[in-house]
Amino acid sequence: MSGHTNAPNTYRNRDKIRIERALISVSDKTGLLELAAALKADGVEIVSTGSTAATIRAAGYDVTDVSAVTGFPESLDGRVKTLHPGVHAGILADLRLETHEAQLEELGIKAFQLVIVNLYPFVETALSGAEPADVIEQIDIGGPALVRASAKNHANVAIVVDPASYGEIIEAVGAGGSTLKLRQKLASLAFEHTADYDLSVSAWFTENVYDQWQDDVEALDQDVEFAADEDEDEAPFPGGLGIEVTREAILRYGENSHQAAALYVGEGGRGIAQARQLHGKEMSYNNYVDADAAVRAAFDFSEPAVAIVKHANPCGIAIAKPNAPDGIASAHLRAHACDPISAFGGVIAANRVVTLAMAETVNGIFTEVLVAPGFEPAAVDLLTQKKNIRLLELPADYERSSLELHQISGGLLVQETDSFEDFSSAGWTLVAGPEVDAATRTDLEFAWKSCRSVKSNAILLAHAGASVGVGMGQVNRVDSCHLAVSRAGERAEGSVAASDAFFPFADGLEVLLEAGIKAVVQPGGSVRDPEVIAAATAAGVSMYFTGERHFFH
Repeated sequence: MSGHTNAPNTYRNRDKIRIERALISVSDKTGLLELAAALKADGVEIVSTGSTAATIRAAGYDVTDVSAVTGFPESLDGRVKTLHPGVHAGILADLRLETHEAQLEELGIKAFQLVIVNLYPFVETALSGAEPADVIEQIDIGGPALVRASAKNHANVAIVVDPASYGEIIEAVGAGGSTLKLRQKLASLAFEHTADYDLSVSAWFTENVYDQWQDDVEALDQDVEFAADEDEDEAPFPGGLGIEVTREAILRYGENSHQAAALYVGEGGRGIAQARQLHGKEMSYNNYVDADAAVRAAFDFSEPAVAIVKHANPCGIAIAKPNAPDGIASAHLRAHACDPISAFGGVIAANRVVTLAMAETVNGIFTEVLVAPGFEPAAVDLLTQKKNIRLLELPADYERSSLELHQISGGLLVQETDSFEDFSSAGWTLVAGPEVDAATRTDLEFAWKSCRSVKSNAILLAHAGASVGVGMGQVNRVDSCHLAVSRAGERAEGSVAASDAFFPFADGLEVLLEAGIKAVVQPGGSVRDPEVIAAATAAGVSMYFTGERHFFH
């Protein structure tokens, strides 16, 4: 054999290859018998395993068990079946080389021209809520080895991983064999298939095996628990990050018309990417960005709430007025009143079903997108009379991802989503002025929660559960204060203010004080906090520190 391996490699051209021998091992039996019938009609020898062989044989077709090829029985509850040179040499032999052909003949191994494999249903088992041991048992070993070997040797072997490709194989068999172009296409799909499979396994391990590790640690002594805690901060961030997404749509363009763009969706996602479009033109890149920002803002509230977004920033956030006959319609009217000019051509998100009353108010306003968890039929009937508005229905179990990814040149930044939920004022510290009344405290809590959805530097003025002025995305906090006050106008008098981070100097707060705000909430923590506190005290304005900031870049 050493004489064969040392011989010079002279490749022979192989385009169309007649299929004479096929290996079939599938979990999904869809279309299996139709395929087997076509192969047998053309005289193809079928080698198969386990239940696949039994299914083909029960239909009356001859099939060779893989154990007859390997000379070794299927063992270890089916864990070892095809992991054998008698199988893999027949798949990996590059028959463009005379040396490989000679070695197969010497070893008494027959080549395969077709391999049909789909993998154990790992994802389906994991999603079913099965016990971890049962999920682990669905991690396929031999299947991916067969797929990757066949795809690598696509010059000689056609690999099929999806019943949707059976028609092409049946057609190829009838046409005298598979072409190189077809085998290349199938190989690409095969590598994509195994990559997705491995990512699913990796993601499941990250989420589930780590949790089990934590449970085990808690059962050990304090020394071991302390040592484990040192690594606990790394838990959400595995050493390698597998991002499993599938292209859902090619978008018209990206942020600008000269940029190409596409939408990719994550398996199991329950966000804006999975929303169902009920009406309107195709969603654009910017539509998706703004809709996601709007939903983030609206769904921060348990009360009926509406957020109106323009260029990823809220230009109005409000909750329903108490005792309003139609809560979500009330919330929309109040959010729109914050900044009607900016709301023109904006994106609206509601955290309740859109009612006819809300649809009637939206109907008179130019709106790019309206996204909500549902729509009353009468609301749909009315809004679909407008050609351009896009209506998106969120998944019933809408949920933000636990991690956020941001691409930078050469890599990614990953962080836990800002899921801080304790916006209650119970833990705040009063640092200036008198304790406020219940209504003002409620407004401060609303402003503090709303501020989280505004791009930094963020200042939000609110009154009676609605924003009245928003200053966002400025490079200094003083400009954000001026912007919020100018947008609020006369409504600034008697409103409350929230700042997403501390005031580094008193100058920003002084802009708000001059406009007549009556209370302010901010994280605190600046070395100049005493100056800021003194300014609020001198004005007789109440100020609370939360001890927690909410930057949003």
